[in-house]
Amino acid sequence: MRFVGSKSNGAEENDRSLFSFRSAPGLASVASLSQSLSLSTSPYLLPSPSLYKGFYRYNPKSAVWASDIICPRIRDLINWIALDSAITPSKSFAIYGCWSGSATIFDGSPVIVYTGIIDTDPNTIPWIQVQNIAYSKNLSDPYLREWVKPDYNPILPIGPGINGTEFRNPTTAWYNPLDKQWRPGVGSMWDYEGKVLLYKSKDFKTWVKATDPLYSVKEERMWECPDFYPVSVKGYLGLDTSVYGQDTKHVLKVIDGRDRYTIGTYDTKRDRYTPDATFANNKYGLLYDYGNFYASKTFYDPVKKRRILWGWSNESDTVEEDNIKGWAGIQDSLARSKWEELNSLRGSHISVTSTTVKQGGLQQVIGIQTAQADVEVTFEVSSLDKAEPFDTKYANDAQAFCKIKGPDVKGGVGPFGLHVLATTDLQERTSVFF
Repeated sequence: MRFVGSKSNGAEENDRSLFSFRSAPGLASVASLSQSLSLSTSPYLLPSPSLYKGFYRYNPKSAVWASDIICPRIRDLINWIALDSAITPSKSFAIYGCWSGSATIFDGSPVIVYTGIIDTDPNTIPWIQVQNIAYSKNLSDPYLREWVKPDYNPILPIGPGINGTEFRNPTTAWYNPLDKQWRPGVGSMWDYEGKVLLYKSKDFKTWVKATDPLYSVKEERMWECPDFYPVSVKGYLGLDTSVYGQDTKHVLKVIDGRDRYTIGTYDTKRDRYTPDATFANNKYGLLYDYGNFYASKTFYDPVKKRRILWGWSNESDTVEEDNIKGWAGIQDSLARSKWEELNSLRGSHISVTSTTVKQGGLQQVIGIQTAQADVEVTFEVSSLDKAEPFDTKYANDAQAFCKIKGPDVKGGVGPFGLHVLATTDLQERTSVFF
């Protein structure tokens, strides 16, 4: 068992996640860096390959969700610098708000495709949504601070078979060399069917809607914030969004209330995604995270050949409490130990090895004086013969199972795990257990 403590920068750090940023006090709420726009710019766009630029939805008038603008931050994944607003609701194709989207490198330059709100009659049909595009105004600016919204927006208007109130969050586009066209997916729902709609274009100006969706499932939910990207079946390096072939699988993530993903096969000729049969009902898939992690988005880092996942974590505070403190929501990453950037946060190392913990017993780890720590732990169980059968109705809802079988409920084997952020008397604790 190895504990890696992080450095503390004062009391404020004790109630914030290891990888997070929030808006300035008294200004606005932060929605999601990865729900909205996530872009790792290539080194030829920024003066240093260690700089990253991310975008997030921002409400400058209140600490709660409303009609938003899109703001950028830039830095090294650990420390972030806030920049001025990038995209604001100033034209008819997004006059009531700029919502989530994604960035794509097209012809060597970043373009952003995002959702615009065009309420024409808010008394009858609220939050009508279309998809718009924005271009970087000055590529010589190392921070890419200014963005142009062309007047030919929207590039993806409402059309047949599209519910204008459930049509948002375009993905990063991928390139298909078979027809030399780019394809983004857009979250949607039609006739009680969650869908990822597919569009095609050679120039990011003229678009054609594909006949069939990338993937769809009969259910009564809108599929928000889709994400679609390849993963290698041989090795651990990340892949560019446009990579496909024999040694790749694809991941499709959608939100049906929580961020769930499946792994499957993308047929580039038919433009159809099929989840592997190992996923229950080929539908909901697995959760990215069982905690408070929502509206996630990945991006590919071409310099370090890795794919990074960001998401939004919201607090349990009331709206009144959010308005008093002046902000709501933080950006989180599911951090990986391979990130070299993490080393700047790490402090002392504490190791506990070859320790036997009897059933019902505890082994206290001494020396961790921080609210944030990386923990690598391995448990060896002598036998599983006494393990009780698992009720398969909880196969896709581990949280519901853990509410019934908590850390104090004795089982045939276990529970075993960790108590973290615990008081001496264990009256307050967070349990991570099996």
